[in-house]
Amino acid sequence: MCLAMPVQITALKDHPLAIANIGGIEKEISLALVDDVHVGDYVILHVGYALTKLDETEAQKTLALFKEMSEL
Repeated sequence: MCLAMPVQITALKDHPLAIANIGGIEKEISLALVDDVHVGDYVILHVGYALTKLDETEAQKTLALFKEMSEL
């Protein structure tokens, strides 16, 4: 099973690459499928590709649920 998750963009590199914070780990990802992404934005990440931008409030709710599940 694959899981897409919200991540925050921490740096932009040469298009279409960016650096994202994934649970405290910085990883290079592709923004080839998404337009108008800026540092600080949240995106849904799946297998290294940002699929869509995500509202910060929704991203925080989802990340809180992931944290809650990991504590069970």
